[in-house]
This record gives sequence, structure tokens and C-alpha cells, in this order.
Amino acid sequence: MDTRIARSYLFVPGNRPERFDKACAASAHAVIVDLEDAVPADGKDAARAALAGWLSARQPVFIRINAAGTPWFDDDLALCGRPGVAGIVLPKAEREEDIGRLELAGAPIVLPLIESAAGFANARLLAATAPVQRLLFGTIDFRLDLGIEGDDEDALLMFRSQLVLVSRLAGLQPPVDGVSTAIDEPERLRGDTLRARALGFGGKLCIHPQQLAPVHECFRPSAADLDWARRVLDASARSGGAAVAVDGHMIDRPVIERARRIIDDAA
Repeated sequence: MDTRIARSYLFVPGNRPERFDKACAASAHAVIVDLEDAVPADGKDAARAALAGWLSARQPVFIRINAAGTPWFDDDLALCGRPGVAGIVLPKAEREEDIGRLELAGAPIVLPLIESAAGFANARLLAATAPVQRLLFGTIDFRLDLGIEGDDEDALLMFRSQLVLVSRLAGLQPPVDGVSTAIDEPERLRGDTLRARALGFGGKLCIHPQQLAPVHECFRPSAADLDWARRVLDASARSGGAAVAVDGHMIDRPVIERARRIIDDAA
């Protein structure tokens, strides 16, 4: 699993242990074994036991446990500190004390999933709580909670921008956008991912391995971006601090920093 900023998080159902190794062998930057939505109530205990028996430090994964207040939350806590657990995805995240319980149970990293009005309202408090690394946006449940109907992505524009702002103020990694449910529509997935990236998101939740390549491509700087960034940095280095222009535009500190960020992202 990639130790740098993950661009893709691939879900795998917690009640399908035969898929765990396959998910880890895919090109995802991180894998999330899902004990929540993917597992029916009567299969929770069996899924947890199967995952506990499979976990290994050789291939660390994140675990989406069941939400605080459910009958399975306390038992799921026993997984938090096991070898092979890269971190915990907390669904329906709304309260700092729930994250605190995960930390006490040994979770090295917590990724709160913002899926409700209460979670969004408390996003700044959640983001400031150790050991939170970044916020995830659960767009489907969020729409349901707020009664937002239809597929108009502009309806979530304000909420997405606020999560980016909250993450920046807390010093977190950029947030991760929600899933695109259309598996066989690569152009729609590409549009969803590029929109998220343009708004300041740094990754995307994925529900199928074939979504990974398009997501990675969308977060990777284009050849044109890299060419521009290299020319900006080269011109800046040769200028000796004097004013200089590239493509008819003056280069100042923010432009140079943007060029450096593009080079870093490509690396």
C-alpha cells in the first residue's frame, strides 16, 4: 500500500474474504474492508471473525467498522490495534468522543466518514481530533440525510468546498470524495473525479477495481501541466530573482509554488 497521499480507496465486502487478497493485489493506493453497509446484520459476527483471521502486517488494510451506537461497534473495536490494520474508517462520524474510543482501542489512523448533517456541522471538531488523517465524504448517505434529490452535483458544491477548507485549516491531507456508482461509465467517473480534484479533493472512494486506473489518471498531472511546471521552475532558476515571464505571464511566488506542487504530485 502506498505510504504517500492515497488517491484511491477500494472497498471490498467484509463478508467476502476470498476477495481480500484480490483487492490488495489491485492497483488501489489503499483497501477498505467494509464491515458496515456491505454486510447484513446476521453476518456481522462471521465477517468480523473472518477478517480477524486474515489480517496480516504484510498487507495492511483500512477497516470500515460499524457506526457508534450500533450493536456491533463495541465488538469491532477489538480489531483496531491488530497487526495489519492501517486505520479505521468511522461511518456516520459525528462526535469526537467516538474517535477517542478508536484511538484508545489502538487505531493508528482514523478516517471519519462525513455522511450526515450532524457530521458536517461538527467537521471542524472531528478534523482537529487525533488520530484523524483526512476526511471522507459519504455523498450518498449525505444526500439522503439532507433530503437532496437528483444527480445534480452542484447541490453538493458548498459542502465539498467546506470540507476542503476544514481539512486545510486542520492541517489534514486533502479530503476524499465519495463513490461513483456507475461502474461501466468511465467518462462519468472521469468527470466526477476531475470535478473533485478541481475543488481541492485529494482522492476518491472506489467500489470496483476497474475504477482505479481512471481515478489515478485524473489525479496525475497531465503532460502539458508537467511541461509548464518545468519551464516555470527553469525560468525562475535562471532569472536569479529578477522578474521573468513564461508564456506571456509574469512568474511570482504563488506560480512557482504551484509549479513545484505539480512536480511533487507527479512524483
